[in-house]
Amino acid sequence: MPGKISIACLTALLAVASMQAHARDTRYDLPIAQALNAPEAVGIVDPSIKMTFGRQAPGQVIQADAITNKKTSRVGKGSDEKACAWAFLSAYKQLQQRARELGGTGVSNIVSYYKKNVNSSSVNYECHAGAFVTGVALRGDIVR
Repeated sequence: MPGKISIACLTALLAVASMQAHARDTRYDLPIAQALNAPEAVGIVDPSIKMTFGRQAPGQVIQADAITNKKTSRVGKGSDEKACAWAFLSAYKQLQQRARELGGTGVSNIVSYYKKNVNSSSVNYECHAGAFVTGVALRGDIVR
């Protein structure tokens, strides 16, 4: 009987520890320029689509509030910051692709939009890192 209690306690402790590992949600505010200048950005960033963070740029809005929510696996990315850069670049690229699809020349008024919370900055983006997945959400206006 004592062996069964020990196994049951160990199982319960492992279950709680596992839930805590999955529940990690570390928030970062990281420099946009750092992600855009990372070696991983080569071939992802399209300089022909102008991207403006935190404020409205001139131009006709052809789609307001375009949203992207990109996640990346933490596996093999090293640090949280590196995984955040990957997720940011994926979100950035998706906004550029949407602009291209609509005949736009840029995306303005870009803000971080994680869990629909607006974080407007012209220098930083918001990223959330979990135990296994890292995410970045952006919202912006497609302009011509």
